Amino acid sequence: MPRFMGARSATVSQQHVRHRVSAIRASTLSCFQDDTTKFFDFVVIGSGVAGLRYALEVSKHGSVAIITKAEPHESNTNYAQGGVSAVLCPSDSVESHMKDTIVAGAYLCDEETVRIVCTEGPERVKELIAMGASFDHGEDGRLHLAREGGHSHNRIVHSADMTGREIERALLQAVDNDDNISLFGHHFAIDLLTCQKNGEIHCYGVDSIDIETQKVVRFISKVTLLASGGAGHIYPTTTNPPVATGDGIAMCHRAQAVISNMEFVQFHPTALSDEGLPIKPTTKRENAFLITEAVRGDGGILYNQSMERFMPLYDDRAELAPRDVVARSIDDQLKKCGENYVLLDISHKPRDEVLTHFPNIAAECLRYGLDITRQPIPVVPAAHYMCGGVRAGLQGETNVKGLYVAGEVACTGLHGANRLASNSLLEALVFARRAVQPSIDHMVDADAGASLAARWARPTLPSPSALGGGALSDIVGRTRQTRTELQAVMWECVGIVRSTGRLKQAEWKIGDLEAEWEGFLFRRGWTPTMVGIEACEMRNLFCCAKLVVKSALARRESRGLHFTEDFPYLEESRRKPTVIFPAAVQELTWSSKPLQRQLQCK
Repeated sequence: MPRFMGARSATVSQQHVRHRVSAIRASTLSCFQDDTTKFFDFVVIGSGVAGLRYALEVSKHGSVAIITKAEPHESNTNYAQGGVSAVLCPSDSVESHMKDTIVAGAYLCDEETVRIVCTEGPERVKELIAMGASFDHGEDGRLHLAREGGHSHNRIVHSADMTGREIERALLQAVDNDDNISLFGHHFAIDLLTCQKNGEIHCYGVDSIDIETQKVVRFISKVTLLASGGAGHIYPTTTNPPVATGDGIAMCHRAQAVISNMEFVQFHPTALSDEGLPIKPTTKRENAFLITEAVRGDGGILYNQSMERFMPLYDDRAELAPRDVVARSIDDQLKKCGENYVLLDISHKPRDEVLTHFPNIAAECLRYGLDITRQPIPVVPAAHYMCGGVRAGLQGETNVKGLYVAGEVACTGLHGANRLASNSLLEALVFARRAVQPSIDHMVDADAGASLAARWARPTLPSPSALGGGALSDIVGRTRQTRTELQAVMWECVGIVRSTGRLKQAEWKIGDLEAEWEGFLFRRGWTPTMVGIEACEMRNLFCCAKLVVKSALARRESRGLHFTEDFPYLEESRRKPTVIFPAAVQELTWSSKPLQRQLQCK
């Protein structure tokens, strides 16, 4: 068995960057291309740091297509404020970074993975700098290293409070200058194209919806890297951008990839609470505005609305405790005080220092009448990061041949039961780079998949003539309502603090909600091969929500981000990942089955 399956059980303003769809020089299959079927050596799904960094390396060996759901810069990377953690100070050490990661991860981390990431991380950061990413420096000319919750040393490389945006800018510029990379924006990935051969599943690309032309476009590839981000929008309030609907995790589950640790959903302790602002936003945000961990790392103090400091009551590390501890502490304060937000105060620090370190946060708050150099910031926890995902080995490989994963969609074992602050961009960089050589080796040996391209059934887009007048708008309306109802169930029953009763309630409520929604679709003329953005996102949200609930019910202890009132203590005998293996028979719901039948290949 592969290593990762063994012994385991159940804009600065955004700069405008041109992206050309270049002539494909390296692919030997370009002669087969048309508007709806495209052939590449490598297909990358997602345009965050993991996908872009990988594409820039494999493009030296073949043609690359990057397909991304919205604008290329619209990814979780772009919203990452804090920075990249790496051992770059002489007083710091790999062993110290490892210890901090493992302690934060509630000792569920894979130690070999942790060592690799902490050891290789500094070189990956230096590569970013060489590519043009600009990070803050101190008066001595050296990189300014910040500190965040859970870290014992200052080791966060950052660009003010907009680090992700700067990394994204540098990588997109490099992609734009690479003639071997074609970037397809506004392409929504539907399902992976797989076949079974000699008892193993092989991936040969992905079907997508070209949102602008409203056509289904099939990408056939020798190697596929999935770097599609997380699933924050299974909850009503999340710091994730609207594209984070769990598409990659759901596609992999349907393709029979191994899924792991989905119960560990990280709620960021401090998202901006619009309710506590002097001037209320006129429209609801699509995603919550993040108040970076670095504010607490820089001396920010948490108070309830009576201006009583509460974190020392919960943990000796106070505001510098890991995120799971801080989020639960805030949740407890809100329930005890009957309030909707707490306050994060950084106003005791020098004004110039606050504005220099947190210009983006200061500007956003000032838009709504709040001066963070004088007033505390109203904050509330929000869904932030999936520590679980598609199970990956040490080179980003999955149990599906030709399919690699990197970034938030992957579960590498680094984060364990709770991600240490600023380890996410680090992990994405390290695993994107580690997946390169095995991908090249697979590309050289793989058959092209051209002969299979026409054998998978093609998804179809709904039309008024097929559905009848008004049916499509009714379906879209019902889907949006269902989405809101699912998010409410997840927040009420599968939130920061859980119980077996509420989890079981979530299980049957989600099952009923899914059955009602699918029944409505099919009564209105929808067919199993039809696709649409809202409907496909909805089935992915259902799939991910069920995976979170199933994993949470399986863990009968409290560890890291999974805290349950029925099993409030950590149990050493249960210190192992939760693993969902491919089911021999997929659940009989639309969200759990790929639209294309898995081929049997010789």
